[in-house]
Amino acid sequence: MRNRVVAVGYNPAELDRRWVRAPADNEPELARVAETTGVDFAAAAGRVWETDSFVYLPVVVNLRDGETVRREAVVFALGREVLVTLQPSARFPVFDKALARMRRTPYLAESPYGVMYALLYALNEASERVIDHASDALEAMNEEIAMATNGYDRRGREIGVSDMQDTIARMNEAEEIVSRSQETQLLLARAARHLRAELEVEQVRLAGLLDILIADIDGVKEHASYEHDKVRYLQQSIMTSLDVKQNQIVKVFTIITAVFLPPTLIATFYGMNFTVMPELAWEHGFLVTTLLTLIAALIPLWYIRRKGWLR
Repeated sequence: MRNRVVAVGYNPAELDRRWVRAPADNEPELARVAETTGVDFAAAAGRVWETDSFVYLPVVVNLRDGETVRREAVVFALGREVLVTLQPSARFPVFDKALARMRRTPYLAESPYGVMYALLYALNEASERVIDHASDALEAMNEEIAMATNGYDRRGREIGVSDMQDTIARMNEAEEIVSRSQETQLLLARAARHLRAELEVEQVRLAGLLDILIADIDGVKEHASYEHDKVRYLQQSIMTSLDVKQNQIVKVFTIITAVFLPPTLIATFYGMNFTVMPELAWEHGFLVTTLLTLIAALIPLWYIRRKGWLR
């Protein structure tokens, strides 16, 4: 195969010869592509697979659709003369950016290697937008997270677990998105490295672009790792704050129990029926009993305060 480094212009017909789309949602078209090109995506079974004619490289990508994020599977079948992509539909919007890049850099469309480079570039950009979306969602929760850490809402009421359930749920969604993005970057890096290994020695210019793309994919992966660590830290901060608050509530009830346990014991004692209770005949028996009950309640309270358990 001749490798032309410089092209005179973008040629859609040349691109159609180098890149064949196999829509997963169209069985007849998928069968036609398999018959004309010889690809066998079923044999690859969603794994890296090599035959005499093709190298199969699966990638699972996260794509942002408004405020939601969906996952789509793309399988590249890279051959010497043609690239076949098993994609969700005949027109996969995320590849529009790849088409724009090939129109801007026409020589990419002249080989299946250049086409695959452009497609991987577009998928990496889409993955980065998903990570940015997750980061923006976390920034939008900053005020709620700060309130959870402080323990009080805008009206000064104490925040409990039920008040933070929605925030925790959205944070868990962000963590899942970022985790999936890390997986996507690993798959993209693997596909890019396989493509780099398939290049011919003469394709120096494309090799340089691929080296930059691999570095960009690794950079996006590091960004995803940073956001994942950030989510885990915020989750841990919220849960720690809520645990401290629950412990404080338990401590209050424990102190109340400790204070009222001696008076309860005295009240239980005097609630029993005895034949002789001399203090009932005393002139100040009721007052003495009341004072003793109060002292019995103050002693554990004094002890708790001295130990610093009220803080």
